[in-house]
Amino acid sequence: MHFAKKVSACLVAAALAFTGMGITAEAEGTSVLPGGGVSLMLSKGSKLEDILTNTVENGTSLSIESIIEWIQMEDLVTVSQEPTEEDLFRSLVIAQVDNYVNVRNMPGMEGEVVGKLYNNSVGTFISEEDGWYQINSGNVTGYVKAEYCVTGEEAVEIAKQVGKRIATVTTQTLFIRQEPTTESAKLGMLPEAEELLVLEETEGWVRVDFEEGIGWVSADYVSLHSEFVQAESREEEAARLAKEEEARRKAREAAEAKAAEQRAQQSAQSQQNAAAQQAEYSVGEGSEMGVAVADYALQFVGNPYVYGGTSLTNGADCSGFVMSVYANFGVSLPHSSASDRTQGYAVDGLENAQPGDLICYSGHVALYIGNGQIVHASNSNTGIIVSNAGYRSILAIRRIF
Repeated sequence: MHFAKKVSACLVAAALAFTGMGITAEAEGTSVLPGGGVSLMLSKGSKLEDILTNTVENGTSLSIESIIEWIQMEDLVTVSQEPTEEDLFRSLVIAQVDNYVNVRNMPGMEGEVVGKLYNNSVGTFISEEDGWYQINSGNVTGYVKAEYCVTGEEAVEIAKQVGKRIATVTTQTLFIRQEPTTESAKLGMLPEAEELLVLEETEGWVRVDFEEGIGWVSADYVSLHSEFVQAESREEEAARLAKEEEARRKAREAAEAKAAEQRAQQSAQSQQNAAAQQAEYSVGEGSEMGVAVADYALQFVGNPYVYGGTSLTNGADCSGFVMSVYANFGVSLPHSSASDRTQGYAVDGLENAQPGDLICYSGHVALYIGNGQIVHASNSNTGIIVSNAGYRSILAIRRIF
């Protein structure tokens, strides 16, 4: 009985631990990061591969079936223990390259490229062979060169830095509190399915970033997950690029048709007002339609913020404002700041943003107008205002046109 526990304990340790390795190096090509974070679901245990027999102290051979039987009978409690977040992170393989590392169908440079693992993107470790890691990431299973990645203990620290911890509201309306107690003052409220960036987790409470500032929500009414970017297969890359081009084409056509209609109805006075707004807020350069969106949005500065509202004149919340501005150009967007993070296509960094782009924050969304500024329905105290785009951490930038 004592020996059975010893063998099974060693087996569990072997399943959970392996040594991380890899260094930053030049990758095999260049590309633009695909947009948006993807939730990474990790299995609660590592796979055991290539285990044939184990020789025990009395000289007899013990088959893998016997080991499994011993675990089930003697050490069920040990095996079923819930893995910690660090245990799961040790099973990650994280790319550390300038742009991306190719995922191949076999361990060697002669292998066919089946996908790309972008910098700081992750996969789950399957095995190691001749300096190559076999991984699964998204819809891609294949091999990446180990020298371009890290895993094990190194992956734990990097995962904490590159992963986004997200809280998703699971109740119809959730109050945000000043302190982690139901007796504390209410700072605001959030709708169901809203997603917030997590800053801290304590027993029963989660500290989050939202438009009005920093506050606490009850852990009973949110679901928590870590988001990482995963590999993109060749087919997914081609489909994404085609979809983005088609979305741009349709948006341009709809916007151009709407703009032509508006030009026919526009008075000289409204033209002067639009020019004045552009001069006051310095609308930057970009696509013709993106600039038109920014110009149109700016005329509603000063109007009220209304939770759940979609009226540009009588009151809108952040996503309602963005949705209604784009509706004027024939483009349909969701009434959800979380869903806005998936619209259009990704823009890599604020330095590449153009007027009309969606700037997505934790629990908030705004419209970029250029020159480092945004227009947005901020909160009930300020209404629709112009702010510096970097006033909070940006989660994503999405371009519609």
